[in-house]
Amino acid sequence: MTATKPLSFRISADQEQLLDQLSEATDRNRSWHLEKALDTYLATQAWQIDHISAGIDQLDHGETIGHDKVENWLTSWGVKNELDHPE
Repeated sequence: MTATKPLSFRISADQEQLLDQLSEATDRNRSWHLEKALDTYLATQAWQIDHISAGIDQLDHGETIGHDKVENWLTSWGVKNELDHPE
């Protein structure tokens, strides 16, 4: 089991009420829900940062797709002969 550390922060009265309702409905305590929410937030942010960094690396290596190709592809969405993803 991983050691945990206490952390405190402020929430609004509305958030507290919603958290308490959720805790009661799920028979889980506040800390459990807050930890799950933080896990999800941190994973989402890490994913975004990784993809932004990968995109910057691609740009640095000249791996780009021209604006015209992307525009043509997007314009074709929803039509009978939709274009393949540009490469």
